[in-house]
Amino acid sequence: MTELRLDWGTTYHVTVLDLGLACCGVEVMAALEGRGNGVDELAALGVTPVHGAPEQAHVLIVSGTVTDVMLPAVLATYAELPEPRYVLSVGACSNTGGPYWDSYCVTKGIDQVLPVHVAIPGCPPRPEALLEGLVALHKLVTA
Repeated sequence: MTELRLDWGTTYHVTVLDLGLACCGVEVMAALEGRGNGVDELAALGVTPVHGAPEQAHVLIVSGTVTDVMLPAVLATYAELPEPRYVLSVGACSNTGGPYWDSYCVTKGIDQVLPVHVAIPGCPPRPEALLEGLVALHKLVTA
């Protein structure tokens, strides 16, 4: 098996900030923080999670249901990310509103208000899907 390494460039180290808003957030946390569930792979890819410091992250992961009440906080967090900044939408709720799409208080997909670079499907997606999403983002950025 060949080792997969993503060359993000030499100017900065890729850091990700997870906005875990519902059940998909738990899967993302497992991928970012759980030992043996992708952390070693993420570190090998040059990806580091940050906590509570949007000004240090280049990738915003929106995972879970985005309600209209939570939307201003999501937008404010995105605005604090330095350039270049990228968005991963994780799970059916973040992508389309999921099973709650017809609720009056649910955003019908974060791509309606933010530029989503990679959408990871699932309800919820497995932690490995985040790794695949980061690989897809790398291909998009380096293309």
